[in-house]
Amino acid sequence: MSGAPQLLKETGPREVFCGLTSIVWLHRRMPDAFFLVVGSRTCAHLIQSAAGVMIFAEPRFGTAILEERDLAGLADAHDELDRVVNNLLERRPEIRTLFLVGSCPSEVIKLDLARVAERLNGQLNGQVRVLNYSGSGIETTFTQGEDGALSALVPLMPKAESQEKQLLMVGTIANSVEDRFIKIFNRIGINKVSSLPPRESTKLPSIGPGTKVLLTQPYLGQTARALQDRGAEILKTTFPLGIEGSRIWIEAAAKSFDIEESLVNTTLEPLINRAEKAIRPYKDKLSGKKIFLLPESQLEIPLARFLQRECGMHLLEVGTPYLNKELMQSELALLPEKVRIMEGQHIENQLDRVREQKPDLVVCGMGLANPLEAEGISTKWSIEFVFSPIHGIDQAADLAELFSRPLHRHDLLNKTQLIHA
Repeated sequence: MSGAPQLLKETGPREVFCGLTSIVWLHRRMPDAFFLVVGSRTCAHLIQSAAGVMIFAEPRFGTAILEERDLAGLADAHDELDRVVNNLLERRPEIRTLFLVGSCPSEVIKLDLARVAERLNGQLNGQVRVLNYSGSGIETTFTQGEDGALSALVPLMPKAESQEKQLLMVGTIANSVEDRFIKIFNRIGINKVSSLPPRESTKLPSIGPGTKVLLTQPYLGQTARALQDRGAEILKTTFPLGIEGSRIWIEAAAKSFDIEESLVNTTLEPLINRAEKAIRPYKDKLSGKKIFLLPESQLEIPLARFLQRECGMHLLEVGTPYLNKELMQSELALLPEKVRIMEGQHIENQLDRVREQKPDLVVCGMGLANPLEAEGISTKWSIEFVFSPIHGIDQAADLAELFSRPLHRHDLLNKTQLIHA
């Protein structure tokens, strides 16, 4: 296809966070839910470190630690897990939904958490809903834990009583950003808007043939298929990152509701003008700079589109752990001709390309950032884009600022070094 990006693929050693990390933002979204990881002490340390929770806090996640006796098959892990769950629910009666989260250790010993969840649901008689999903890092990246959690909720969503059109935003975003989106949709005449995950785990939105789904995050392929199987329509569009991506995303919803284009333009025009003014200082900093995105979050392609089209950055290579061509069709169509899209990772080969092409900025995982910084290469952690409120037209300048910050830091450090030299 003329003008299309280069879609390439490589395999080999890779460096990614595991899906357990997604608990850190999911537990904030649903205060009445609890995430119980069935894993090792390493899993517990990872979640505690990623969350930055003080030891005295009462977070809505924890770890049922598999000891050596469990891993060796000398103890009944099912009995022990039942005991931990019962103690937890006795201590935390506010829990309404309990997620049992599988890990590498629990999967290695073939602990069937689906059966455990089914047994516990029978024992609890509806007082608490018990669900399960895998957050194992054996085959998944850190954002896919959310995909597993949301797809576990889909079967519990009530069937819509009518075929009336309704809009469903899918994917965890900041509450303030969600409120802003709802306000915009209400202004253009879309009044029935809900979200998955909801702010209360037991208040799941209904679903049916009239449900139009807008994905807010690009890593929710399993959830999208589950919603489609329930009769919903997935709107194929860009993701709401940056001014352009957010505008196209909102326009896709408006078109599916047969809303006049003029009303959408009138509503969005002042927001776009304000955002373009706010983004200008960061665009001046980023324009012409070379960027290399290593695969980790699956946000890489929408971010690359934003950086190239709205910030004027030059894309050396855009890596992504997995490429869902169906969900990414609208994003790929906006990328420049022959830009390298690399699905998968051979970390040594990619680092060789980074050193050869000398980017001004590399987007990568935390484990690679310090070694690259030591080589004089500015970096940005992939995980920051999941924790930051970056979605929507209003947030475009904040998103650009996240990329300009490490470049500004690099300039300051160079000046300091020159002064001391």
